[in-house]
Amino acid sequence: MRDNDRLVSVIMPVFNGEKYLREAIESVLAQTYKHTEIIVIDDGSTDGSARIAKHYGPAVKYFFQPNSGISAALNRGIELAGGSFFAFLDADDLWEKNKLMQQMEVLADNPDIDIVFGRVNQFYSSELDEVQKRKVRILHETMPGISKGSMLIKRDSFFRVGAFETKWKMGDFIDWYLRAMEKGLKSVVLNEVVLQRRIHGSNMGIRERKGQIDFVRMLKASLDRKRSGTEKIP
Repeated sequence: MRDNDRLVSVIMPVFNGEKYLREAIESVLAQTYKHTEIIVIDDGSTDGSARIAKHYGPAVKYFFQPNSGISAALNRGIELAGGSFFAFLDADDLWEKNKLMQQMEVLADNPDIDIVFGRVNQFYSSELDEVQKRKVRILHETMPGISKGSMLIKRDSFFRVGAFETKWKMGDFIDWYLRAMEKGLKSVVLNEVVLQRRIHGSNMGIRERKGQIDFVRMLKASLDRKRSGTEKIP
């Protein structure tokens, strides 16, 4: 098997993420599955994110773009990716060291599967005090993770669905996953925790609460596509 046939492209968008970016990168470098490329897309950061990413030299492929939003950053990473598999990690989250190894084994043993997810554990970032924790309460620490950060997907399967939609303020993955289900992609969820999701004061879901109306619009768009028999996004 050629190296590219085993290569996992890890796409990591970052915007002013210097506080956590190093830990995220280290969690990828620590993977027991070593056939990876790390692609950091800096979406217009004005902090030290670039310095941190460049510190790793050839181990991390760093690219800057003017601030265009997370979906645009993800799509840029996909354009640059050379692997036969795609994985995604937000710059404030962490992977368990066996994430990719376990997921690659599932895909190797089940050729009909397109996507492998895993369980997600949520944790409070160390800088949050008790008042802040109450504002962003974690209802369930560990849960099945149908999320971008817990996913490993075959390259060809991803392109059956297409790029992330850039018009939404948030929920980039929800929209993409709805389209993936419409296309009939097959997925499984591992019982093991693969992703550690950090809860902190700047989580996008906290900063962009007004953007949550997009979730309703995504669901409506999905229903409209099913009714009309088209994949077009209104």
